[in-house]
Amino acid sequence: MKRALVTGGSGGIGAAICRRLAADGLHVIVHANRGRDRAEALVAEIRQAGGSAEAVQFDLSDRATTGAAVEALLQVGPPVQVLVNNAGLHDDAVFPGMRPEQWDRVLDVSLGGFYNVTQPLTLPMLRTRWGRIVNITSVAGITGNRGQVNYAAAKGALHAATKSLALELASRGVTVNAVAPGIIETGMIDGSFDAAAIKRMVPMQRAGQPEEVAELVAFLASDKAAYISGQIISINGAMI
Repeated sequence: MKRALVTGGSGGIGAAICRRLAADGLHVIVHANRGRDRAEALVAEIRQAGGSAEAVQFDLSDRATTGAAVEALLQVGPPVQVLVNNAGLHDDAVFPGMRPEQWDRVLDVSLGGFYNVTQPLTLPMLRTRWGRIVNITSVAGITGNRGQVNYAAAKGALHAATKSLALELASRGVTVNAVAPGIIETGMIDGSFDAAAIKRMVPMQRAGQPEEVAELVAFLASDKAAYISGQIISINGAMI
């Protein structure tokens, strides 16, 4: 049974991805930082449905803590062959008024977290000559967004990292792709987009569902996507 690690797995999109990967027969490692209770509840739900899962908790922005947690995972089972870098946050402000801690916090989780988790998992994955790395980014990393210079910078950097890492790993059967959602129906959009705004911004006139993102991630994590790598795939209802 292949193992999959989903960072930020206790959140809206992350939970949908965990459920979908478990349904495909993977053992899912549900990562949380502060949401350990939600992660444990999701693990129980997956197991009740006949899947295999466990919960882990660590701060992605802390390199030492993350490294120790990843090493512990590698000591108790086969290599993690599917990695979904889903964890992220936004701390919005117009750039002239953005505090240094707002900049650092967003980049430390989205971009630093990508390095802290992915780098120690890469070599063990390469040894198996099969792997899938999927980075969950954002439409903001493609188009930019007012009040989100920090968030857009982090996600845009992940797009560049995705393409570069894909080139490095391609000959060893490991693919690296990014999925860039638009407006998705999760707690992160509460208070940011009302129905009228969504109808105006999205040609499909609705928010996407976490399950729709999860279906795309599951495909990219499968054998069927073996020839897809280095791609930034948007899922945004034709916003761009």
